[in-house]
Amino acid sequence: MVNKSVKSLSRKCLIPIAAATLLGCGGGDTTTNTQIVEIDTSLPVNDWELVWSDEFEGDSINFNNWTHEVNCQGGGNQEKQCYTDDPANSFVSGGMLNIVALPAEEGAQLPYTSARLNTQFKQDFTYGRFEMRAQLPGGQGTWPAFWMLFSDGVYGDTWPTSGEIDIMEAVNLGEPKPDGGIQTDIFGTLYYGELFPNQSSSGKGYTPPGGVNPADGMHTYAVEWQEGEIRWYMDGYLYATQRKSDVRTNSQGEPVGLKHRGWFVPGFDPTTGEPTNFYEAGPFDEDFYIILNLAVGGNFPENFNRGGVDPTVFENGQTFKIDYVRVFECSLDRQTGKGCETIRPGYDSLDDALVEGEAPSPTPPPPAVATPVTIFADAVNPNWPLWDCCGGTEPQVVIDDAQHGAVAEFEITNNDGTVLGFNSRLGEPGEPFNATGMLTTGSLKFEMKVVNPPSSATTWLLKVEADNNTSFAEVPLNTSSEGLDPATGEWQTYTFPLQTLADAGLDLGNIDVIMIFPAWQTGEGALYRVDNVTIAEDGAQVFPELVLFEDQSNLDWPL
Repeated sequence: MVNKSVKSLSRKCLIPIAAATLLGCGGGDTTTNTQIVEIDTSLPVNDWELVWSDEFEGDSINFNNWTHEVNCQGGGNQEKQCYTDDPANSFVSGGMLNIVALPAEEGAQLPYTSARLNTQFKQDFTYGRFEMRAQLPGGQGTWPAFWMLFSDGVYGDTWPTSGEIDIMEAVNLGEPKPDGGIQTDIFGTLYYGELFPNQSSSGKGYTPPGGVNPADGMHTYAVEWQEGEIRWYMDGYLYATQRKSDVRTNSQGEPVGLKHRGWFVPGFDPTTGEPTNFYEAGPFDEDFYIILNLAVGGNFPENFNRGGVDPTVFENGQTFKIDYVRVFECSLDRQTGKGCETIRPGYDSLDDALVEGEAPSPTPPPPAVATPVTIFADAVNPNWPLWDCCGGTEPQVVIDDAQHGAVAEFEITNNDGTVLGFNSRLGEPGEPFNATGMLTTGSLKFEMKVVNPPSSATTWLLKVEADNNTSFAEVPLNTSSEGLDPATGEWQTYTFPLQTLADAGLDLGNIDVIMIFPAWQTGEGALYRVDNVTIAEDGAQVFPELVLFEDQSNLDWPL
């Protein structure tokens, strides 16, 4: 969910100034492949200390805790409801808060009414465990949410510079999926970064095991939020973890990349005034408030399952029933919230629960001297091993002719799709190459010979990636300075100015993969050889890197 109001701009000097409307929707993967091992977080513990709750006892909403939002703005998501403070849309009964979406009266501004309640400036929190037990509504067009927004806009008053934490949202529960299943997924998401429409988000979906549908009964949803890390749970099972970005630095302590890509805050360097990004705990280190709401329709639910809003679902109302909302504080470290983690094996693995964010990588400082690099010449460069992404082959070093000697040979055996080349992410030490010092004077250059062409016509491509594919340039080989298409049986030279690759979207400061290949799923039967792959200033003499030992002794450097 997304904040519906656009506030006046009042921000720290480090935050860029812009105006935006607000938009958001759930997203991310919808399943997890991890084995379900429940952790019963309802059991009494000594480290999580209850600091606030609303158990919804009595016969009325406690307005010391909650404020109704009253408007017909559609949440910035083209939703179909007006939010009201009418008791028909929100009331306490039987120990439950009931948020009810109903058809609006004829002639109303929007076709449905519902409620959205928040705790802003009444109950605001930094760090803790935030937990709700609830039964969600179901049907095409329903969109219940339990989420949090920044209270004071420390990093900017306009969404999402100061962040959003979606603890739980779901859409169209019980509706058929295109694959024949039933919609039972929930989603946990963060929003941060630049203003709309350039905002960033990262999250993960979760499908409860055993066919459980959250609309059929009560379930518990929670996040544990500490400095630099947020974890998502359903019924005690941790299904997603997100963290702040972890910056990689060089020997001078200058940022050159990211060890882990998490969240970030855009802003300006206080010394130079230039745009930059900050990678600390912010924006998720300030007060947030809690929001409960039930939307009808909008961009998220209307674009999934059967599509749109089914009026019959809401004829008699749809109810979001909340048993309680509780907030716990970690008594072991109240300042950071650390020390009370409810975790399991795999919670910090990208192959399991850990989610990669959308922080852009810092650009390394340009080297004082533009130093050329040889990616391949006569032998494998340990920092740039040969690589077949997806085709199942093992590229080899083979002998070609007297002029070229040892060369890299690549083969594609089918049209399932693959890319091949040189991948420093797999290398030793595996450091990306910083070519910013030769932006206007350097080129990527290589020679290639097609031994056997693909069995069908294709376009040959060069793709160069930077910092785990945060940025890339992909261009046809015939756009090189030479303007040549590959010719079978002939060695041909291809030169690509670095300025051209930068203009195509490549961050020259973190080059880590170079691929030369026929277009995806068109390369069956191709056998080709590559040699003398360099990044250097134009006209500079480049020498192969010295290899003292690899596979066999170097006769000039005996053991």
